[in-house]
Amino acid sequence: MRNALLRRNPVDIDIATNATPDEVAWIFPGARFVGKSFGVTLVPGGEKWFEVATFRRDVGTADGRRPLTVEFTGPEEDARRRDFTINALFYDPVRELVIDYVNGLQDLDQRVVRAVGDPRARFREDFLRMLRAIRFASVLEFEIDSQTFDAIKEAAPHILQISAERIFQELDRIWTESDKPGRGLYLLRDSGLLEHILPEVMAMNGVEQPPEFHPEGDVFVHTALALNAMEGRDSVLAWSVLLHDVGKPQTQILTPDGQIRFPGHANVGAEMADAILRRLRASNELREAVIHLVRHHMRFVDWPRMKASTRRKIVAHPLFEKELALHKADCLASHGLLDTWAAAREEFERFRAEPALPKPWIRGRDLLALGIPEGPELGSWLRLAYDAQLEGRFDDRESLVTWLREQLASNRLPPSEPDEPTAPPPAQPEDSSA
Repeated sequence: MRNALLRRNPVDIDIATNATPDEVAWIFPGARFVGKSFGVTLVPGGEKWFEVATFRRDVGTADGRRPLTVEFTGPEEDARRRDFTINALFYDPVRELVIDYVNGLQDLDQRVVRAVGDPRARFREDFLRMLRAIRFASVLEFEIDSQTFDAIKEAAPHILQISAERIFQELDRIWTESDKPGRGLYLLRDSGLLEHILPEVMAMNGVEQPPEFHPEGDVFVHTALALNAMEGRDSVLAWSVLLHDVGKPQTQILTPDGQIRFPGHANVGAEMADAILRRLRASNELREAVIHLVRHHMRFVDWPRMKASTRRKIVAHPLFEKELALHKADCLASHGLLDTWAAAREEFERFRAEPALPKPWIRGRDLLALGIPEGPELGSWLRLAYDAQLEGRFDDRESLVTWLREQLASNRLPPSEPDEPTAPPPAQPEDSSA
């Protein structure tokens, strides 16, 4: 009902009735009981299933999540056991009437998230409701009623009684469903929830950065702005933006000349992101993607000085488009310069129009035939041959083989060549986003 009144697309449809589960199953023979003792029945409707709940009153709680038992009751008492007033509105499709027992319409009009009745009692019934309050406020761009917010602050440590999976789901929805997820991050901090569920992110609060690259403020401020600057709202990008600088508090140093630096923060952050997402029971696919993006988010600093073959390998990675999106959000949330992003994007589009990584012309057997023995030297020559191919220095395989034979005969090439540029980087701090 809430989303319909706000003219938002409903995520799902909850149906409440005075019919008991047995009566619902009698009316709909294909129904399934998924929580009969709690009055919940699944009813088939075409290709979808609808959850039908009997009006009830919850009795007691054993774990800060589920009631000990329920008693079937009428609609008003059912409304008064729900979490927030804006979620306790009923719609009678027969009379085409909105039924409001808890002043939910007024709170909807005033854009307020308010617990039904005593907020402390509501949160004791299910501590996940604290995170749901943050999510509703962030996604709907509502304010949280002051008494409700105070109750969240008091009960914040109890959030750890909730399973990691449910916490992850709520956080994920904050990052991916909000137009300005950075506000959700601030609400998590100010409510006291963040220090319990993501202490590593809370540690970014107050960590100063070099003002020449980060005029916006500390690491926490930067991260919130980067979340708001994201283009697209998928989980991989959102968690990567949230955690891209999570290694900065552990790596911050002050140089003798008074400069702030964060050496190695990307690698440290990648390891931390791994631990955080394991703790939250995120999927392996998401976790591994986020680790990759966090670990490599600083390599755009060296983009203009990379060899063409190195850049080509990077843009061929399946996650490179998300790397670009993370880099853009990182820049927009700091110095605002997008020259490197634009150059990398142009190169990505150019390489995407053709096979990103063609099959190598030269194989190990070719080099063996040229007289290179098996071992590390063989791998070095293979890499040199493939880099030369990627850089477009030869038109075909035959000319590349001729060049390799000449180099071997004259011994003009070293047995190895670094994969990254050998020119010394300009004076630029390791934490620059450009």
